[in-house]
Parts: sequence; C-alpha cells; structure tokens
Amino acid sequence: MFSRALAASSIRRLHGSAVLTAQSIRMPSLSPTMESGTIVKWVKKEGDEVGPGDVLCEIQTDKAVVAMETDEEGVLAKILVKEDVPDVTIGRIIAVMAEAGEDWKSVKVPEEGKGETKPAKKAESKTESKAESKKPSPAPSKPSEKPQKETAPAHSTDGQKTSLLGPAVKLMMQHYGIERDVVKGSGPKGTIVKGDLLNYIKSKNLSPKPQTAGPPTSKDDKPKKPAKPTPAPGTTYVDIPLSNMRKTIAKRLTQSKTTIPHAYLGTSVNLRTVSQLRSRLKADGIPVSVNDFVIKSVAHALRIVPEVNVQFIKDAVVPQKSVDVSVAVATESGLITPIVPNADRLGVSEISSKIKELAGKAKQNKLQLNEFQGGTFTVSNLGMYGISHFTAIINPPQAAIMAVGGAEDYLTPDMSAEKIMRVTLCFDNRAISETHAAQFLSEFQAAFEDADVLGLYKTLHFLGREYPKGAEWFHSRLKKAFERNKGETDPQKIKELIGRGEFVVKEIEALYSLRKYRAMKKRYYDQ
Repeated sequence: MFSRALAASSIRRLHGSAVLTAQSIRMPSLSPTMESGTIVKWVKKEGDEVGPGDVLCEIQTDKAVVAMETDEEGVLAKILVKEDVPDVTIGRIIAVMAEAGEDWKSVKVPEEGKGETKPAKKAESKTESKAESKKPSPAPSKPSEKPQKETAPAHSTDGQKTSLLGPAVKLMMQHYGIERDVVKGSGPKGTIVKGDLLNYIKSKNLSPKPQTAGPPTSKDDKPKKPAKPTPAPGTTYVDIPLSNMRKTIAKRLTQSKTTIPHAYLGTSVNLRTVSQLRSRLKADGIPVSVNDFVIKSVAHALRIVPEVNVQFIKDAVVPQKSVDVSVAVATESGLITPIVPNADRLGVSEISSKIKELAGKAKQNKLQLNEFQGGTFTVSNLGMYGISHFTAIINPPQAAIMAVGGAEDYLTPDMSAEKIMRVTLCFDNRAISETHAAQFLSEFQAAFEDADVLGLYKTLHFLGREYPKGAEWFHSRLKKAFERNKGETDPQKIKELIGRGEFVVKEIEALYSLRKYRAMKKRYYDQ
C-alpha cells in the first residue's frame, strides 16, 4: 500500500511564493523475498483522482500478482514505469502523484524517475557522480578501502551519517546543490530531516539548480514487452525465460533442498470413514473433498503434537501458537500456497468453502498478501493426477510438508476391497525429531479414520447453520463447560451446561461414545 509516511518522498521547489508539491510513488516491497517487480497493469491512468483504498496498479512479485493500493488522496500526475517493464527494483519511483486542486500536468518529474528501463540505483549513482565531478578529487584511496567510501562526499568524514539521510532529503540536496555539512540536523543523532532543508532553503532564498538534460531517448529506449521465445537457427527448441515467480520458486527450492536436512516418514490411511461422511454431507447439500478432510485431520494432529507445528528461523525452533495450514494450488504462473488460518477451529465444510475461495482468487491473481504469506504447515495433494505417492520439498521457514497421494484399491485378507491413501511427511530433521513426526502421523491417521473425530466437525458445521453464533460459539461454550466440570460424562448434564436444546445434545450423544469421550476431551479441548 502506498502512503506518504512509508512509501513516498516529497519534493518541493520554491519559485518565489509559489510552492509545487509532487508525491513520489515507489515500487513497494510486497513480500519478504521480493527484490524487484513488474507492473502488469495500471488500473488508474494519468489525471485520475485517487483516494484511500483505491488500487493504483497490479504488480507481479516473486510470489503472485498483488494489487497496490493508496491510502492518500490526490491525482495521478505521471506514470514513469510502463506496464511489463521487467525487474523494477524496490524503491524506484514508478509514478508521481499531485495533491488535489493542483495543476497535475505541470508537476515536475523527479530526477530519479527519469528513464523507464533502468534501475533506480544506477540513476542515483549517475547523479552522485555528476555532483562529485565538480568537487576537488580526493586523494587516491588504498586498495583495501570499501567501494562505498569512494562515493561518499569529499567533505563528509562520517559515511554512516550520509547513509542515514532519507531519499527525499538526498534528492532535495542534489536539486539545490546543498552540502551536507552546511545544514544542522534536528533529527536523531543530528540526522537532517526535510524540515531542516526547507528552513535552510528559505533562509538562504535558494533556487533549484538548472536541470541538465538527460541522455537522448530513442524509440528503442521505450519499454517493450518481453519478446516471445524463438528457436535459434538450426535448432528445434526454444529457451523460455523464467518469470519472477519461477525465479523465486527455483531459488527457494534449491536453497531448501541443499540446506535443510529433509527426513521422510510415510503411512497409509483407510478412506472408508471419509467416504461415508462425504456421502452423508453430499446428501445434505454439502459437497466436500477428500483433501478437506486431510486438512482438518492435519490441523487436529498439529494441535495434539505441537512439536511439529513449528518454524525453523536462524538456528532456532520457533513454536507457532496458531494452526495455519498452507494448501498448494497450481496456477498458470506457478505454484502458490494460500493459507487456511486457524484450521483446527474450522469444520470440514468451512475449510472446503475457504479453500474454494482461496483457490479461485489464486487462479485470478487476486490474493492479498496475508492470504499466502505465513503458514505453519503445508499440504500438497497430487492424488487427483493419479499419483500414488511422492515426496515434497519443505517451504522454509516452515519445518514440514505433507505429500498426499491418490486412492488405491487394496484387497484385505477377508477378500473385501478397501480404498487406501498413502501420505508422506517430509520434515526438517533439525527442528522435528523422528519420534514427534511418527506421533504426528499416528494422530493424523487416527483422526482421519475415526468417525467420532470427523463427526465432531460435521456437528460443528450443522451448528454453524442452525445458530447465528455458529461453530465458534459452540466450541468456546463446550470448552468452558469442560473446564468447569472436569471429568463430566453425563450427556444430560452436558445438555444443561451447554443450554442449547435437544439438537445439540442429540448430535453430541450420536457422535461421542462415552468410551472415547475422555480421550477426545483430553486431546482436543483441555489444551
């Protein structure tokens, strides 16, 4: 999101009493691993008024296409980076916005924003080198000195102070030819802020330096869409350049596979119970998939075995409080993993609805950042493609991913056919031990094959339909009742504690056998 405080710098030019203000809009950092981006579409055009929440453009990051919004009012005065210009670096000026009521056509373009196909860093270095060429040449530096010191101003004795200057301050000093040591800073540790420069300019009645003409532009300098791959002469193949997303996927997977000690454990689960519950839910008009039950069972197992619900960050195991399951979704751009947050608190039908919503948004490139960044565990299912079993690569900083295969027919000793599904847990052996991984798979298998456990989630769905407060309300009320009455197993007393009528009690009595009641209570509600 673009804001004046975070993503922009103000440039003011004083012409007597007139003040013209331009707000620079820069390429934002939309993911922790993003280094550059590509604007795939400008939603607003030059001259359009914008307000808080309006989408300015859509940016292809290393993970997805993300909408860039503004939280300011104004007019989009000038677009400096056209659509499909590749590898626009973070922090580079991509557009200029004028304040409402100003003549947006007369807004001056910041020097840094000139040139549409060159990274901002190169433009900055050129400007700095021009300024330095007018100064006396410093004494030859020693070969051992760092390159950064060569570009520091000749009068500056502290490179760190120069690095603390904000981009707006640096640009304003360049425009007015102001040296750093002539302005007294009022910021922390003497840092010069924009107000200090404005006061200095006013007191000295300075005017901007004449702008030097930039290098001549030709038609070839205009941004072009990447050329379609063409085969080299005498060959029958083409080299297809990687998109930003594919580059990041390749980089992260290579890093994961070469730096993380992957370990693997597998098991098989019986689909009989899930098939029966799917039929019952379908009869009630609730279509759910096998993968929805997989995610619910995974979330249940993560809550019971929290040692698997962890991340590995900087040589430390970081336990995660919430159970947020990432689900691998294939799109035309590549694989993306939208997140089902708090999956252990959702019913199967709620998970199903959430996944359908996220998958649809992922395929339309409409996911928000919080919908695919994060997650504590990933599920990758290739069963729909006829894959019996496979192993997956961990998505750091997560410590585990489950690879789910397709259903296969097996003949039992009594000559009856059963559908079996194979799953493989791929985990970071630095963060998760084989013992905890085995416990997790055991709990997953028990939940997936247990009608009582899966029935609980069906109950929560019906409660969500029956009562306005829904499954969340029932979950909290039931937990509080158990906390007040440890060891209670009498359905009649449970009815009195819950206080929601015969419907709730009938469902509880049907889905909770007294034999498994205490185990369920201990595993799930007494956390």
